[in-house]
Amino acid sequence: MSDLRSSDFVRITNQELANKFIESSVKELREQIKDNKVILALSGGVDSSVVAALLNKAIGKNLICIHINHGFLRKNESAEVVRMFREEFDLNLIYLDEAEYFLSKLKGVSEPEEKRKIIGREFITCFSNEAKKLKDIKFLAQGTIYPDITESKGIKAHHNVGGLPEELNFELVEPIKLLYKDEVRQVGLALGLSKDLIFRQPFPGPGLAVRCPGEIDRERLEIVRESDAILREEFQKCGLNEKVWQYFTVVPDYRTVGIKDDKRTYLYFVVIRAVNSVDATTASVEEIPYDILFKIRDRMLSEVVGINRVLIDITPKPTGTIEWE
Repeated sequence: MSDLRSSDFVRITNQELANKFIESSVKELREQIKDNKVILALSGGVDSSVVAALLNKAIGKNLICIHINHGFLRKNESAEVVRMFREEFDLNLIYLDEAEYFLSKLKGVSEPEEKRKIIGREFITCFSNEAKKLKDIKFLAQGTIYPDITESKGIKAHHNVGGLPEELNFELVEPIKLLYKDEVRQVGLALGLSKDLIFRQPFPGPGLAVRCPGEIDRERLEIVRESDAILREEFQKCGLNEKVWQYFTVVPDYRTVGIKDDKRTYLYFVVIRAVNSVDATTASVEEIPYDILFKIRDRMLSEVVGINRVLIDITPKPTGTIEWE
């Protein structure tokens, strides 16, 4: 494949074209990799999941995936990624639970950019340490897609793995680097990945860490995780999950006074954010019907420990950004 899409590149708009892409890609991957082994950081996002399924079809057990749970994924997300790829795809998957490690590295850190840098750096450290234990790895697979190349004029560091130490000396494998996101989804469906995974909403690399403004602690992290799960469940029930591009909760490092069981409380609050966007450069606020909003509010206040208020962010982009950090 060339580095850039040629004018005669056929857009993958249906399953027939996706199957043709898979067939040609499997052939090319086998020719490139031969009997060598490939390592992949499998986050469970759309791009890395499609790459994992494609490489699994091409080289089977010569693909070794590493899934690092940094503690900032959504409720049950790591368990579902491991279950799906081990049980349904019989993938050669290494699971690392590094949640406590990442929390320790973020202790005392509240500045947003510094938090992102630490998460990225420590992700590389964890991945590199595990990669060094493996023998005869020649290739590193990445979920680079075409916009990553055109927008950055370089190669995507998928989940920050692009910063691996040079001594690891891997050659790159990027089987979907000429595809747009909608094409990646078509290929994923043809490979048998679930619709829930393929059409999941955008999720930042640092995960829930950017939805806990200020210094992260276990209590607020769990509040974000539980409130996010309720929001996603209720949106799915009423069909808003198909109408809203991105929706999530935020829990700032701030407490408010409230009342529960006739007693004064001093607890955190949850902010609901729901926006629509085409390319993430601008975003409009999605209107949530009051009956649905009140049901979400009631569930959060009764089921999520540690909060006494539920707010909604109705700020468009600009002036706000989609994420809070």
